[in-house]
Amino acid sequence: MNSTGNARICFVVSSPLTARAFLSGHIAALSGRHAIDLVADVRDPAELGGISAHAGIVPVRIRRRISPLADLAALLRLHALFRRERYAAVSSVTPKAGMLALLAAAMVRVPLRIHVFTGQVWATRRGWQRQLLKAADRLMARLATHVLADSRSQRDFMIAEGIAPAEKIQVLGEGSICGADGERFRPDAGRRTWVRLAQGIPGEAIVFLFLGRLNRDKGVLDLTEAFAALDNPAAWLLVVGPDEAGLRGDLESRLGAALARTRFVGYTDRPEDFMAAADVFCLPSYREGFGMVIIEAAAAGIPAIASRIYGITDAVEEGVTGLLHRPGDAAEMTTEMAALADDAPRRAGMGRTARARALRLFSREAVTEAWLCFYWKLLG
Repeated sequence: MNSTGNARICFVVSSPLTARAFLSGHIAALSGRHAIDLVADVRDPAELGGISAHAGIVPVRIRRRISPLADLAALLRLHALFRRERYAAVSSVTPKAGMLALLAAAMVRVPLRIHVFTGQVWATRRGWQRQLLKAADRLMARLATHVLADSRSQRDFMIAEGIAPAEKIQVLGEGSICGADGERFRPDAGRRTWVRLAQGIPGEAIVFLFLGRLNRDKGVLDLTEAFAALDNPAAWLLVVGPDEAGLRGDLESRLGAALARTRFVGYTDRPEDFMAAADVFCLPSYREGFGMVIIEAAAAGIPAIASRIYGITDAVEEGVTGLLHRPGDAAEMTTEMAALADDAPRRAGMGRTARARALRLFSREAVTEAWLCFYWKLLG
């Protein structure tokens, strides 16, 4: 790996998927000036795609869930790594990786400790769980020398909730941790036809798409309830993503007769195909740091129907690139689905505007440039 600078950076994540989705472009760009290492819970470097061409890979077992013994082992490994390598900066993404990396980096006094918040898990919790998880975010913000939020509304929320003072939290560029690839995510008539044929969806159907992890916080139960109440036989629902919480049976029962016009697809590494096949993207989530998937759908030329919550309000320009509803309000969601299903010119106009906005404000190139400027200012 070639580098023209002396300052070394270590990125820490738990999942290889997180590294590929969020960091691959930034690491490639930064490696032109700095030596980069990536810590991840990875067994085979191939899981990281092309990142290994630009960064040294350090496997460390970092589990998403709390596991005291495994977490202690990971903390000790990170402590030993940071003490040995003497990085100028340690940068982390996701809560567990952030907590372990920031603790280890603070213990050995790494000069620059950066954490990127991509949403608050505790935003939908109550009682002691909310307080515990919120305290963990406060501790991470205190351990970090620099805190990044991936949307302006998330930054406002964190300040209001006392996670960190305003002067410590930054948003790079217009927001987003990675930006959208306008060549990958774009309108594509060929892919639209192919996916619909493969899923048995009529070519003239109006397809509403959900793409993401199937869990309660994503609002998928509300979505199926809203779609079941939609009185339009031309409307179809396409649900793409891993069923993390075992919700498939509950979703199917809520759909009732609309189940015949619903297709379920598991995990995909080609979300762009399904976005090209859809007419409207739906994200009825209860919490999001930014709603990057909405921007990717926008780049593919489709408008969104989504919850009016922090993070998503940055991704959707209400009434212009999509429609927003109160979180959990299935009836309002049904009304919005009906409005877009019945108005093809409006859908098309919103889709064109959404793509133009996504490429202007949230392109991958623009976001990577903002990251480069941030690290160059810190490291010289």
